[in-house]
Amino acid sequence: MHSSNYKILAKEVKECTLCTSHLPLGPRPVFQIHPKDKILIAGQAPGSKVHATGIPFDDPSGDRLRDWMGIDKTTFYNLEQIAILPMGFCYPGTGKSGDLPPRKECAEKWRGQMLALMPDIQLTLVIGQYALDWHLKDQKKKNLTETVRAWREYWPEHLPLPHPSPRNNIWLKKNSWFEKEVLPELRNVVAKILQA
Repeated sequence: MHSSNYKILAKEVKECTLCTSHLPLGPRPVFQIHPKDKILIAGQAPGSKVHATGIPFDDPSGDRLRDWMGIDKTTFYNLEQIAILPMGFCYPGTGKSGDLPPRKECAEKWRGQMLALMPDIQLTLVIGQYALDWHLKDQKKKNLTETVRAWREYWPEHLPLPHPSPRNNIWLKKNSWFEKEVLPELRNVVAKILQA
């Protein structure tokens, strides 16, 4: 895929207004893609802080995700190494128990085209239930915890992850195996991919 085609698509997505009437703060698509990317982070949707800055994972969730991956901000935001493509590109608003689900229109309209632009992706970090539904489809287990626990079944192309949000501190405490078993493998593979 020529870089000009990738730039045209990225510009189209940045200007997308499909869901304007459903977005409390209006459209502001937040993502990061480049044809040379090797790692894909498939998240949920930007929160209000990310909506304000326009920088993906520019929040405590991003700090924890970078720690999980064993990389710094400079590496994380290297456009030619790491793609960040949430299931919904705009902040969806808040519901009773946190942010609303990602809008479905983004994935339906844009996701396939954007993924096709990145032929060199070696590892996809699949974060949260909506991303699991899209990327793992019927291979996922009955819930997020069981899917993450079965991570070796998807490895090394995909790694299912809980959301790195501070809201998941209780999950992380209950599932201490995640930090012991999964994160060392993740850091190891991320380092190998980025050094290649």
